[in-house]
Amino acid sequence: MDVAKFLQYIASGTAYTVGVTLIALPSGLILGTLLALLNVYSGKTSKALTNLYSTVMRGIPPIVLLFILYFIVSGSINLSPFLAGSISLGIVSSAYQMEIVRGAILSVSGGQMMAARAVGMSKRQAIRNVILPQTLRLAIPPWSNEAAIVIKDSSLVYALGVPEILRRAQLISASTQQPFLAYAAAAVIYFILVFITSRLLDGLEKQLRIPANP
Repeated sequence: MDVAKFLQYIASGTAYTVGVTLIALPSGLILGTLLALLNVYSGKTSKALTNLYSTVMRGIPPIVLLFILYFIVSGSINLSPFLAGSISLGIVSSAYQMEIVRGAILSVSGGQMMAARAVGMSKRQAIRNVILPQTLRLAIPPWSNEAAIVIKDSSLVYALGVPEILRRAQLISASTQQPFLAYAAAAVIYFILVFITSRLLDGLEKQLRIPANP
């Protein structure tokens, strides 16, 4: 295999890596946001349970959780390793995204909720129309870091047989006995994906930033 085909084969796994990320990151955000809202606005029981969830999920290595969740998900629903692995990574990420969103909610002034309730909004309306828009804007910088982590963690699905970047690099390394070139190519591709994602989210943050008063 010549070098061009060598690199093309590894790069062709990018579609799987991007696909895993596009499933895991938004699903983690949706679940993490719901958990954060329960943690902040529900009772003591919900707060304790969501804190326990966050502590446990963040205290176990992602690869271990991936295997546990993969067998639970794929055992309950007949899903491909790609979908089951993507959903499992989303669940893992939700604990981290819960903390990001929770911190952003707590950064919004408590007077915002009081003012919304004072003009006749229900608590749910205030959260949806006043708190969440500000929360998501504030969450973009730390969420950018989590997006980069999820892109890199997508490599873990190679253990399930998904032919993404790392899996293809591993196969090329074994067949050509050139591990340095194979894994260096994979590293470059991951770096490019993370760099592009970070720049896009930086641009989104600047676009949504509220201008300071003159």
